[in-house]
Amino acid sequence: MNSKINAVLAVLLVGCALSLVNAQFQARNLFIELGKLEHQARQLDIDWAQLQLDQSTLGTNARIEQIARNKLDMTPLTPARTQYLTEGAQ
Repeated sequence: MNSKINAVLAVLLVGCALSLVNAQFQARNLFIELGKLEHQARQLDIDWAQLQLDQSTLGTNARIEQIARNKLDMTPLTPARTQYLTEGAQ
């Protein structure tokens, strides 16, 4: 009877030890994955800041005016070139 209890306890002890090793392995893997995800989050923050900077520089009025003049051959509107339409005129 005593040897049966010892055998059962030995099996339970081995099972608990294996469970502990498995839990530590999973914890290490999760910690490694957490580090990778934190690094990815930092990189995404850097990319987001760069995109915001790019958006602010690309949307300036001076840049839009320069593109309109150089690439589209547009000129500023002057009062001499303005035509006014009145309602009812045919």
